[in-house]
Amino acid sequence: MRIVVNGHPREARAVQWEDDAVLAVDQRMLPDRVALARLETVDAVADAIRTMIVRGAPTIGATAAYGMALAAIAGEDLAASRAKLAASRPTARDLFAALAHMDLALAHGRDPLAAASGYADDVVARCVAIGEHGLDAIPDGARVLTHCHAGALAAVDVGTALAPIRLAHASGRHVFAWVDETRPRLQGRITAWELAGEGIPHALIADNAAGHFMARGEVDVVIVGADRIAANGDVANKIGTYTKAVLAQRHGIPFYVAAPRTTFDAATRTGADIPIEERDAGELGGGTARNPAFDVTPAGLVTGYVTEAGILRPEDLKRSTGLAAAWTREP
Repeated sequence: MRIVVNGHPREARAVQWEDDAVLAVDQRMLPDRVALARLETVDAVADAIRTMIVRGAPTIGATAAYGMALAAIAGEDLAASRAKLAASRPTARDLFAALAHMDLALAHGRDPLAAASGYADDVVARCVAIGEHGLDAIPDGARVLTHCHAGALAAVDVGTALAPIRLAHASGRHVFAWVDETRPRLQGRITAWELAGEGIPHALIADNAAGHFMARGEVDVVIVGADRIAANGDVANKIGTYTKAVLAQRHGIPFYVAAPRTTFDAATRTGADIPIEERDAGELGGGTARNPAFDVTPAGLVTGYVTEAGILRPEDLKRSTGLAAAWTREP
């Protein structure tokens, strides 16, 4: 991903290792300003995840992996460091997949930085494959609606839900993206910023406008990312995703979830078992408010899961519980 920081263009990932520290694009500043946060301690990494400097399950996972590398290199207590990172965002499955990856790597004496960098590289490779398989869901001329942000910044680079859209555009297909604004954190504005940077036709819309455009026949497919997918195929994703799935079913529109295998959680039986983070009411302006960060979309509303191994159907998970287990076996 090419960004401009203080007037200077540079190639960067959402999170990477640079000069003995973790360097992350501060997503709180976007789209108005591009700034980089330098994270030099485990506490700083955990805080960056908790305060949404870094966002998106795959990027959260890679950031946590680098956090564990920081701890190992500094000789800090690894169990305490792991606990701090695990508590930073409870819903994102990729956070725990990354921590398990680092547990295994450090237990076997691997170089901590190489292990963390390898995990981040693997995330990007999975996203490239998701884009390739996702092309089957985007015919020429498709008008695609997406919710929240599942682009390069959310997945180290390339993205999950945006990966097929990017590849469709790059391959010469005519594709248009409807981008939900996604309140209260307005992640959709980051999606629009990424699409604009690549010249992909799109329009930012209020969350409540999605049904309007579906009813008018102006949406052909919905593609979203995921923070955790239960063994039965239920999907936890940014609040408002469930609403889009219900609307899509009502209007006969395919609803796809794009996610790598690290987002599938065989240990969580159904969506009802997924911990849902509830954030501070201040994000809604204060006062008496409830602010769940995620909701759960039942597998019955999902057309397919776009993964690095192809497009799975909900019935694939029902037929083979071993499939979900194999996918969540840590690398």
